[in-house]
Amino acid sequence: MSYDIDPNNLANNFAKYTALPKTVKIKKVVDETRKIKTFFLDTKIWAAPGQFIMVWIPGVDEKPFGLSYIGNDTAITIQPKGKFTKKMLGLSVGDRIGVRGPYGNGFTLKKNACIIAGGCGIIPLAPLAEMIKNCVVIIGAKTSEDLLFIERMRKASELYIATDDGSSGAKGYATDILRKLLKEKTFDVIYTCGPEAMIKSVFDIAEEHGIETQASLERFMKCGFGVCGQCVINGFRVCKDGPVFSSEQLRKMTELGKFARLKSGKKVTVKEYYNWRS
Repeated sequence: MSYDIDPNNLANNFAKYTALPKTVKIKKVVDETRKIKTFFLDTKIWAAPGQFIMVWIPGVDEKPFGLSYIGNDTAITIQPKGKFTKKMLGLSVGDRIGVRGPYGNGFTLKKNACIIAGGCGIIPLAPLAEMIKNCVVIIGAKTSEDLLFIERMRKASELYIATDDGSSGAKGYATDILRKLLKEKTFDVIYTCGPEAMIKSVFDIAEEHGIETQASLERFMKCGFGVCGQCVINGFRVCKDGPVFSSEQLRKMTELGKFARLKSGKKVTVKEYYNWRS
């Protein structure tokens, strides 16, 4: 896939896209795994990899989603979690949804990069890998049936796979592969997205080796542009100050890997939060 844009100049490109939501049609649906689908939209959204859009289904709700394809082929990739995603997964070609955005800060592109994703964390990282080219990508999942965008990443990168049960690639965690690679290679930056426990481990490993980290975090969002404060972590709003955060910001996040907030605003452990979201 090729991109005729300069993503480094897009992270704050709000004026054209964020004023009002617009209705778009679904033009193609792709079954990625047994549960996950990609929805291609009949609109072009120019965004930095890592930015997100708010998706609205009338009469249901509005939720944030990272862009799995950017530009001429704009798409979101959905896994079932709750009422909204289950409704979304039931939509088909020709159905309409509302979108607004892009919002938030995306990744800053650098060469000599390692991208490490856990599960559906590869969704916002896939366009990044295609834009950087010739990077190292590590994807971890519970089992081979949960792996996403494998052939796509093979075309764009040097790919490594880890599964908890050993059904594909190395048996173990994506971070195990990262530690092994760092004995032989050095990187200027590590990009990561996935379960927060994995992100915290990746960040700690990067800090040990003096490597810059850019991490995309996930929190419950209502507005998408920094008004409600629902997605706050240590004073940072994930929707506005993130969702991509730098090493400098991550060092200030004492809640990283420990606490998050439910829809009610109640502060709970990250494990409780993920159980609630699933």
